[in-house]
Amino acid sequence: MDHEQGFTMWEGYVDWRNRAAIKGCHGGAVAASFVLVVEILENLAYLANASNLVLYLSKFMNFSPSASANIVTNFMGTSFFLALLGGFSSDFFSTYYIYIISATIEFMGLLMLTLQACIPSLRQPICASVNRNAPCKEVGGGHIAMLFSGLYLVALGVGGIKGSLPSHGAEQFDENTPQGRKHRSSFFNYYIFCLACGALIAVTLVVWIEDNKGWQWGFGISTVAILSSIVIFLLGSRSYRIKVPTGSPMTTIFKVLVAAFSNSLFPKNSIGNVLDTRETPQNTTEISEEEEGHGEQNTEIQTEMKDLKFIGKATVENTAHPSLHCTVKQVQDVKIVVQVVPIFMSTVMLNCCLAQLSTFSVQQAATMNTYIGALKVPPASLPIFPVIFTMILAPVYNHMIIPFARAVTKSEMGITHLQRIGTGLFLSVVAMAVAALVEMKRKRVAEQSGLMNSTEPLPITFLWVALQYLFLGSADLFSLAGLMEFFFTEAPLSMRSLTTALSWASLAMGYYLSSVIVSIVNHITGRFQQTPWLYGSNLNHYHLERFYWLMCILSGLNFFHYLLWATRYKYRSTKPDDEGDQLYNTPSEA
Repeated sequence: MDHEQGFTMWEGYVDWRNRAAIKGCHGGAVAASFVLVVEILENLAYLANASNLVLYLSKFMNFSPSASANIVTNFMGTSFFLALLGGFSSDFFSTYYIYIISATIEFMGLLMLTLQACIPSLRQPICASVNRNAPCKEVGGGHIAMLFSGLYLVALGVGGIKGSLPSHGAEQFDENTPQGRKHRSSFFNYYIFCLACGALIAVTLVVWIEDNKGWQWGFGISTVAILSSIVIFLLGSRSYRIKVPTGSPMTTIFKVLVAAFSNSLFPKNSIGNVLDTRETPQNTTEISEEEEGHGEQNTEIQTEMKDLKFIGKATVENTAHPSLHCTVKQVQDVKIVVQVVPIFMSTVMLNCCLAQLSTFSVQQAATMNTYIGALKVPPASLPIFPVIFTMILAPVYNHMIIPFARAVTKSEMGITHLQRIGTGLFLSVVAMAVAALVEMKRKRVAEQSGLMNSTEPLPITFLWVALQYLFLGSADLFSLAGLMEFFFTEAPLSMRSLTTALSWASLAMGYYLSSVIVSIVNHITGRFQQTPWLYGSNLNHYHLERFYWLMCILSGLNFFHYLLWATRYKYRSTKPDDEGDQLYNTPSEA
């Protein structure tokens, strides 16, 4: 019997053997559950090393605290920025194959780092200086080449996974039904929950093993975890529905932008000849073919064409060159992408604040008393506080807060994506203020105890630093899930992986921005003071509290910038794309 005979097919989807996907056999919660389990293992493999990497670089590779912080932020920034490449590749090929390729690349990078940690001749001798002000000899030559080769193979693999896996999971649900859209929303909440599960194992068990048994064991566990994730992902192959690629999304974006630019410079007709989608026969045919049964939406599309007039020029009747002819649908898709860019840019500052959790916050905790009773807690395990809070809040949010909000607002969403993102941005402002106050207290204790230049732990518990982790972790929960779902639901079908990857690109730009701000702060303060704020090998001589206050002010300004765009944004995807790519002009609530 033929594979397709007697079954209802998923239009636009295939199975892993490139046969038509069947309703009831492919997609749904079972398929998405494989993705969630894979994410636990993948995030464990990544965070087990990223969360503690700053200490590995400073203690075993002899980099200074500021150099270690910049290496970590650049590494993590590159990892997340490469998610754009993963998203682009997923839209052009498929999320299924891009995940397998990316996970294999990450496995190769972790294997290199494991070998370097296992073999003493491949790494720098440990520096045993007891004076915080005495610098150690940094790693160099072949050692540093192997270190960075391994790190950036991991970064390339992580980028591909982040750009493909969330979209692959979200595509398993039927967006043509309210129930399917609700399940998809729940998937994004539980995706964050699974990120937290992987992080919990990473920052507790694996970090403890790294600190007490050796880094070779930590890298080894990460290597085994990513290999296991590939096996589990492949086990779910028979249940996946895989979106059929429709070509490169970048080609459409590039074509529309070039057409708009060319038609602006070399107009063949007046501006009045921009296509009216209600009257031009050619576009009436296009719309009737692509949006059959929804002719009443023409007026709404025409209204939207008045926005972003520059891009609208790509639809002039006589283009500068025949190959640059763009359909109304193509122009609308590009406009949607352009309209979400301000929201995307508003989240970069939040992720710049999150970068501090992997750098200065860990180094702060390393100078403090890390005992809880008789248990010594590794400083890199501090993220356990926001992780546990996320694991509690994510199910509560999904099963209590959202149903309550839906009942109150009488809407399918309950709490809008932009409201959720805005909550995260506000919490980041609070977190930076708390971080500044905690650092002031830590330095005051160091001065009063006479331990400013000592390597002995300060007589203050590291749990004070956990406060900033708690607020920033909560900010991450609200913003990341909201941002991922916002990009996925608002994007055109052909660009969903690419636009969802913008969530991770925002993280990348935040980490890069953190490095830039640190460099700028050191440059400016170094010109007006004898020592820059964030310079040297002794964290006690840093002016970290001033840096945190600066971040608080910048985050506050960024929050108001976000409100400006969020209150003006008009949601598109109240209903699925195949109902005419309708544009629902309901103002959002920030």
